[in-house]
Amino acid sequence: MKKPKRITAYHEAGHAIVGLCLPEHDPVYKVTIIPRGGALGVTMFLPEEDIYMKSKTAILSSITTLFGGRVAEEIINGKESITTGASNDIERASELARNMVTKWGFSEKMGTLKYDDEDENPFLGRSAGQKKRIFSEETAKQIDDEVRGIIRTCYEKAGSILAANMDKLHNMADALLKYETIDEDQISDIMAGALPRDKSGDDESSKPKAKVTGSSKPVQDS
Repeated sequence: MKKPKRITAYHEAGHAIVGLCLPEHDPVYKVTIIPRGGALGVTMFLPEEDIYMKSKTAILSSITTLFGGRVAEEIINGKESITTGASNDIERASELARNMVTKWGFSEKMGTLKYDDEDENPFLGRSAGQKKRIFSEETAKQIDDEVRGIIRTCYEKAGSILAANMDKLHNMADALLKYETIDEDQISDIMAGALPRDKSGDDESSKPKAKVTGSSKPVQDS
């Protein structure tokens, strides 16, 4: 297996670059490969303003960005050397894609109907983890097909973005291996085709907090 730190560097660089190339996505604030909270690395995005609702485009951009880490691993190390680091990304992307189809009416095929029953009372003969199915097996298959279609499209989009930005992917991963943490200025340098400025002596304590959009979990040997 490749060294976990190198894998994490490419994984997080993949998240950052894909997010930066998509419409209606929050700007990248910081990327780090310093382990924290059970994750080997974290990509942070800082919303430019409070957002109380999101468009279909924004949700698709979020799903695509979540797959940036796994796709980067696949490009650099090959399909047989991908890791478990994307487990949380896959879970979150799957949930967003399913919500698009079953809750938010973003599927033209399934229409503007609600297909889940999240408000079902668990004390009426079902456990808390079970949901009452309010549609047929055929409809369930159509929902699954729509969700898979969204996932496939977003995954392929992430691959196209990284394939077109391989120089930036390598440069950002190298910067992460050198500095461990890079900020928005260094990221801007890399995306402009320049070497990232050295900011290793800067004080981070006064900078604003950002939200985590992609993170890689510990790599496990299979």
